[in-house]
Amino acid sequence: MTRSLNLLGLSLPAVYRSALLFIIAITSPFFLATPAQAETPTKLYGVVTDSEGAAIPGVGISVVGPDGFSANVSTDEQGLWEVPILSKGGFSATINVDDLPEGQALTDPQKSTVKANVFMLGVDLRLLFPIGPGVAKASLLERSAQLTLDGILLGLVIGLAALGLSLIFGTTGLTNFAHGEILTLAGLLTYYLSAIAGLPVLIAAPLAVILGAFISGYLQDRYLWKPLRRRGTGLIAMLVVSIGFAIFLRYFFLFIFGGDTRQLPQYAGQAGLEFGLVNITPKSILTSTIGVFFLIGATLWLLRTRMGKASRAVADNPALASASGIDVQRVIRAVWILGAALASYAGVIVTLNQGVSFLMGQDMLLLIFAAVTLGGLGTANGAIVGSLIIGLFIQLSTLFIPTELKYVGALIVLILILVIRPQGILGKKERIG
Repeated sequence: MTRSLNLLGLSLPAVYRSALLFIIAITSPFFLATPAQAETPTKLYGVVTDSEGAAIPGVGISVVGPDGFSANVSTDEQGLWEVPILSKGGFSATINVDDLPEGQALTDPQKSTVKANVFMLGVDLRLLFPIGPGVAKASLLERSAQLTLDGILLGLVIGLAALGLSLIFGTTGLTNFAHGEILTLAGLLTYYLSAIAGLPVLIAAPLAVILGAFISGYLQDRYLWKPLRRRGTGLIAMLVVSIGFAIFLRYFFLFIFGGDTRQLPQYAGQAGLEFGLVNITPKSILTSTIGVFFLIGATLWLLRTRMGKASRAVADNPALASASGIDVQRVIRAVWILGAALASYAGVIVTLNQGVSFLMGQDMLLLIFAAVTLGGLGTANGAIVGSLIIGLFIQLSTLFIPTELKYVGALIVLILILVIRPQGILGKKERIG
């Protein structure tokens, strides 16, 4: 394998060659045909309980799938239901809301149907329907509290990706439209390491972040952006390259992995925990806590370490930093790796909570740009502040507008901030010309 790498012209150091060999080793089974094996059925199952956690028997559940598959079941005395599945594909489970007792309803009427993708037989999937007092009976205070929490969690995810984008822009001046694909790659790596390779999520997630930082940080900068910088390519031309690169990666992911949204079996339908007026899942608590430490670590790296101080010097004046003895290319490489690691972990969080598809990065890119622009392009603290504002604005806006339109608010904020205060909240005015 090492000889074949040399033939391809990749003269990588030993540590990077080992990492590349590891990537090839774990991904090669996905592209090789395997003999058909007898597979055990998959079981779609769940439990229907009221807002107090008591079982609700006799509630009808209908399941439909490909090739005309259809099944109708009812919950038993413990509120349990299950449907065996003998084929792969996309399935939809719909609850009969008319069977719910008086005073109970779906907390979100749009979630009467829950979808599940059966990509591997033998892996049971748990589907849950949110039952409570209903949207009409939930007070404005209760809805506002839950949406505020959701907005903070969304802002944290945006902040991780936005900080990486802001750092890269600050040191290189590049507005990278392919930044969203870093999230997608990390999400797909997490999915395959967990669902296909069989690794526990607690191991698959860190590996995905490390591989994402290596592929999207080190390799991308060394073999794409560094040669362009050496040739003196202008920033506008590099921006156009990033757009084309993003489109290429997006449809490469579609070609390799398909267009379905894929869920991690270990965390499908995880029940939430009640804390007063809000509900949050254990996986959200864990991933958000790690994300906060990740942001704190990145900030301390910028403020306290020699490389972090050098990156700020490069951001202020690359020519002066180079004349002072700073290895500018090495600093840029370090910033690319850190930015890719931050974005990769954001992709892991989205995958754990919502699943992963080839469009995940594209969907997040508008929110990332809105947050970076609002906070101040090129400012680390501004990216975090802008992300929290965008996350809260998006979620709380659903109190007044349909859920399908909530991302329009991010676009409105982006337009307004460019018109009223182009430098952002924490940015500084610059004279041009």
